[in-house]
Parts: sequence; C-alpha cells; structure tokens
Amino acid sequence: MTDFDAIIIGAGHNGLVCAGYLAKAGKKVLVLESRAVPGGCAATHEFAPGFNVSSCAQWLYQLSPNVVSDLKLTQHGLAYAAEGLATIALDEAGDHLRLQGDSASGGGVSSEDQKAYGLFRKKMRKYAKLMRTAYGTRPPKLVEHDLHDKITFAKLGLGMKLLGKDDMSDLMRLILINIFDVMKETFQSPKLQAALALDAVIGTPMGPRSPNTVFTYLHRFFGEVLGFEGATQVKGGMGMLGAALSNAATDLGAVVRCDTSVASIDKTFDRVTGVTLSSGEHITAKLVVSSADPKTTFKSLLGYQHMEAGLVRRIEQIRFKSGTVKVHLALSGLPTFAGLDQSALGQRLVIAPSLNALESAFNPLKYDESSARPVMDISIPSINDPSLAPNGQHVLSAIVQYAPLNPKGGWEALRAPFMAAVIAELTRYAPDIASLITAEELLTPADLAATFGMTGGNWHHGELTMDQVLMTRPATGISQYQTGIDGLYLCGAGSHPGGGLMGLAGKNSAQEIIRQGELA
Repeated sequence: MTDFDAIIIGAGHNGLVCAGYLAKAGKKVLVLESRAVPGGCAATHEFAPGFNVSSCAQWLYQLSPNVVSDLKLTQHGLAYAAEGLATIALDEAGDHLRLQGDSASGGGVSSEDQKAYGLFRKKMRKYAKLMRTAYGTRPPKLVEHDLHDKITFAKLGLGMKLLGKDDMSDLMRLILINIFDVMKETFQSPKLQAALALDAVIGTPMGPRSPNTVFTYLHRFFGEVLGFEGATQVKGGMGMLGAALSNAATDLGAVVRCDTSVASIDKTFDRVTGVTLSSGEHITAKLVVSSADPKTTFKSLLGYQHMEAGLVRRIEQIRFKSGTVKVHLALSGLPTFAGLDQSALGQRLVIAPSLNALESAFNPLKYDESSARPVMDISIPSINDPSLAPNGQHVLSAIVQYAPLNPKGGWEALRAPFMAAVIAELTRYAPDIASLITAEELLTPADLAATFGMTGGNWHHGELTMDQVLMTRPATGISQYQTGIDGLYLCGAGSHPGGGLMGLAGKNSAQEIIRQGELA
C-alpha cells in the first residue's frame, strides 16, 4: 500500500499545476518543496525593509487561460495590478518608442515601419496559433503509430496548410535564421528592430545574431494567442501566482509541504517507488513526478547509476547556459525619465538602443565575461501596486543581459562592478536615479541557480534551441513527460513546451499521466 498516488517534486508553477489537475481527477497527491514558500520562480520577496519585488519572473504574458479557469485561480487570490502594458523602448534624448498592440509610435518610426509592424504582428499571430496546437498537448513522436500523436500531426499539418503557401514557406525560412536578419529585412528603425529583438534574447544565453532566436521570439509571442496583448503585472508580486496555485491545489485535495527537501528518488528493482527526504523520511507513491530540471532530476535525485548509459549521455548533453541577471533597487522617489510621465513609468520599459548594441552586450558572454553596456527589461511595479514599497517610495526591478554563471575572477570580484555598470546604464536615461537608491540587490545566474534550483541559472530548465524543443525536449526518448523509467514522470519547464509562466508543461504532464491510466 503506497502513501500517495503521486509525489510531485517542486512547488514551482508547473508542479502546482500538475498537482491541481491530478487532484481534480481524484488522485491523492503530495507536493514537496524545499523552499519556505510555493511558486518557484513565481515568487515575491522583501529585499529591503518594506520593499518587495518579484524575485525572478516579473511579467505575466503566457499563463494559459485554461489553467486559470480550470483551477479557479482568481478565486484563490490571483489578481492583476495592471494588464495590457505597453513596451516603451527608452531613448537618451527622450524620443521614446512606444509599442502597444499593433501600434508603433514615437522614436522616429516612419509610417512605412508602422505599417510593417502591424503586418509583422499579423504574421507572427498566424505562426503562434500553429504553436498553440503543438503546445497544448504532448509533443508527438515521429516514429511511433500512436493515434493521439497521429491526430496531433494531422492538426499541425492542417494548420500549416491554412497558413497559405507564402506564409508556410516563410515560416520554414525564418525559423532557421536569426532575429537580427529578420529585423533588418523587415524594418528600417534601429529602435524598433532592437526592441523586438530583445524579446528574442531576454532570459537566454543568445545574442540577436544567434541561431534559434526567431523561435525564442515566437515562444515569447505565443502569449498573444492566449489573450495577453502586452505584459501583465500580478498584484502583490509574482509570489501571489504561486500562492494562488498552491491554494487551488490544496483546495482540490493535494497536500503541499514546504521547507521539505527531497534527498533522492527511490527506485526498487526497475521501478520508482517514492522518495527519501533530507530528514531521512521515506514516502511511497505509485508515481513520482519531477518539476525540477532534467539534470537535477536524473543526476542529483535519481542518480545516474540507476539509469541506462545512453540516457545518461543524452542528459549530460543538454545545454543549460544562462546569461541573465536580476537587479532590484529600492528608491526614495520616482526617477525622472525625460519625456515620460508617471503613468508611462508603470509600463514595461526596455533599454535596447540598436541591434548592434544588443550584439555588443552579448559578445563578452562568449568568453565568460559580463557586458560593459548591459541591456535590460525594466519594471517599476510600485506605480501600479503601491503595496510593494513604503508610502511615496518605489522599487525598480530589471532583467539584465548579459553576465555569465562563472565569470573570470568569480562573482565576488564582479558583483560590484556589474551593478555599477547597470546603474550607469540606467543613469543615461534617468540622470537622478543614483541619488534615489537606498538599497540594491543583484541576483547573478549563480544566485538564481542556488535560490531556485535551476541548473546553470537557466530559467527555461534547458536552452530553447531547435534541437531541445518539441519531441527532443528535454532529450530524445523522454519527450512525452515519461522518462523511460517506470514510475517517473517530468512536468517542469525542462519538458515540452519549455519555460515561461504558462503552466502548460504541468497541465500536459498531468493529462498524459491520466490518459495513460498510470493512476487507475
């Protein structure tokens, strides 16, 4: 007799989504989380007295509406402080570019580029709708004759046909090139080119000339077909999403235990039978479902000695490089950006002057060095949600590109100079910002790896490249949430369809477990 039907390792958003769906199906589910709070990267923390920030992810732009409705997240505390935010590409002289919906204005963008922008987004929406078919279910295998996979292939084939000959050909061409070339051939405005290209590289170890960056742009754009037209800010910080997911899973009958670290996944003969906690406690289950990244799951928790040599080799070949830093600043007042009023400061602000500036920022990462002129995605969330900071004061949070996991000389030597480089770059656009800073925090890729258990500090749990997506994610032979090891499944961002706070990896995994009748 087992203790639970399923044990889920990790109360990140995908783990909690998976738990919610399994519990909704009447299964007895236990979620184990090593941190003190649920949510994983969907977290909020106080980094200075009275100043709260979204610890890792800061914008919501991909969360599946089916997950929200199925798990009744709004009834469990999920609320938005702002929706449909514009992206404002900052200009040192105050001639900022504003992108909202299909409209591009300011920044010296020509009428031709404004028209081209609308057409570009229309085409991207077509491609993203095709991705919706692929992302909403398990990735189909090419060589097996499963009816479910045949239906998925048929839907994808019909979707490709409905694109039309020209768009279908263009998709096949674009997906194999880089975002730099696509921007150059589509637009004339350097600001517009760079603002869009930033969305292709943010959170990745890639620059605009890198292969796969058209795919990463489409992966981010995917939220458009889910109903997100612009970034959304979660009220109370991203940790409220984690709390809502945990509350929903608990309300459905799942048990969520925080401050509980899993030491190992237990295997008896040829089957996984439960877990052992760091405390020494053994808990048994019919299935173990891991929302940890694949390397953590297989190497650290299961142990390579319990695996077939070929699978070990494929896991070792997964790339987990990161180039992303998170910066938080406590401000005594609002900084002054020329040409922006307070309502504009509550939008999504980006620093990405040109394609060449993006590429120059990326180049040092190749040599384990950091950018002297970093680019960034900025939020001042306390404008839309004053509860995040003391009265009259504010927080600024930025996703910053690029810095390596293990820089030359180590982070002890680099931490202060890199923070200085970030503040110097912000000062170009808000000259008074340095005088307003009362506290600061810099979370390096190494910090993110240690805090959130992400190998390499990669928040996608494995790079999003064409050889690490769809039926090859996380690796050949383990692409449909099953691992090839009886009793062990995956449900995290390292599985299909990848990273981003969408919840589909967790939802798809739960539905696959139920479909397979594993817990019947």
